[in-house]
Amino acid sequence: MAKKPRKQQSGATPAIVALEKAGTVFSVRAYEHDPAAPSYGEEAAEALGVDPSRVFKTLVADVDGVLTVAVVPVSGSLDLKALAVAVGGKRAAMADPAAAERTTGYVRGGISPLGQRKRLPTALDASAGAFATICVSAGRRGLEVELSPDDLAALTGAVLAPIARP
Repeated sequence: MAKKPRKQQSGATPAIVALEKAGTVFSVRAYEHDPAAPSYGEEAAEALGVDPSRVFKTLVADVDGVLTVAVVPVSGSLDLKALAVAVGGKRAAMADPAAAERTTGYVRGGISPLGQRKRLPTALDASAGAFATICVSAGRRGLEVELSPDDLAALTGAVLAPIARP
């Protein structure tokens, strides 16, 4: 039996659909993506006029053979050792980009922690708790969602841990 097509409003990404389905309070923030931008996250922060410590990038790592999502501020970088500890692993390395895209259903630079094809273990940097709202990818380059870090953690099942380096 064929699967029924998923109802989506025009232009809604799986991340936005997941937020709507959960009844979460959020706002969509769009900007014109520049394909030549050296950093997707820094580009988003600058284009939206948001402090880079409040804009979080979604990275996919391999922790002991398990693809794992790390959500860290664009103003810092991921501490792979801290990520491994946060999710109960021993070793972490950045995942193969093709594996990350295939597993999440999103393209690099547009990977959202929400609405992924396969739900992956997730860690959110503890610094997110300092803000009422943070911005994360909405599932497409040039599109962010702003929501509370508590809602993001609840929807993704994320552990909050100090996984970023300044």
